[in-house]
Amino acid sequence: MNKGDRTMNKRKILLTLITIMMLSAGVSTCIAQKPADAKLGVDVDVTWVSKYLWRGYDLLDDKAAFQPSVNVDLYGTGFSINVWASYPTSAGFSSTLGASRVNATEYDYTIAYDTTLFEGESYATDVTANYIYYDFIDAPSTYADAQELGVGLAWPSICPGGIVPSYYVGKIWPAKSNSELAGEYGGWIHIFGLGYDLSLPGFLPDTPEQVFSLIADITYNDGFGLATADHDWSHATFGVSTEVALGEMTFTPAVYYQSSFDDSVNTEDELWVGLSLTYSF
Repeated sequence: MNKGDRTMNKRKILLTLITIMMLSAGVSTCIAQKPADAKLGVDVDVTWVSKYLWRGYDLLDDKAAFQPSVNVDLYGTGFSINVWASYPTSAGFSSTLGASRVNATEYDYTIAYDTTLFEGESYATDVTANYIYYDFIDAPSTYADAQELGVGLAWPSICPGGIVPSYYVGKIWPAKSNSELAGEYGGWIHIFGLGYDLSLPGFLPDTPEQVFSLIADITYNDGFGLATADHDWSHATFGVSTEVALGEMTFTPAVYYQSSFDDSVNTEDELWVGLSLTYSF
């Protein structure tokens, strides 16, 4: 490793430590100032997807995954922590990962902060900042683990008719200084999106209306993800989902379609479904 590489690795480690310390300090401060009646909010979710698409990449080569998660809202402070997992449901080789799906089990650990700026104005802005650690538990940390720092913005009141534009920018880099992902792996991603909630008459006796959430986004991959990624517009995604109350739980079916532009990210267009069951308390 030359001097330049060592300097870059030290900067990445320093950035990670600063991020974790700032988020931890913010969590501690906000919890200390929480309202007296504030409570933890917990969402336990179990999701099955027919394909696992991540930032445009088909990680499991058209195979399904079981993806449970737990999200904890910290007393309404805006801070939350999330543990999410992905378990492939079939074996075999994934050309995207360059490894067997047996070793593709993934755990993601996220610290996030949500707030709204300029409340009451037409340009009110929902802001989300997140730090994600990607942990492939069946592979050495130096082989696959990564980190992501990102900021998302959404403008729920700026467009007529309920259309919500959004933008997310994220930076990913290897989790370990001696990672085999070094080189061109680390990069940026820019996602420009639109969302719309379509209300239709309810199809259940006790449901007056059914809301379908429509999304569309387009992604510019600036070296994010695999080392072979081009710096180009990589794909567009379209989706629709809806929530159905089942007693104390919520069932959410969803359908997504990806139009892939850049072969360095994905050589195929993709169609997949997701089925989620969520319990909140």
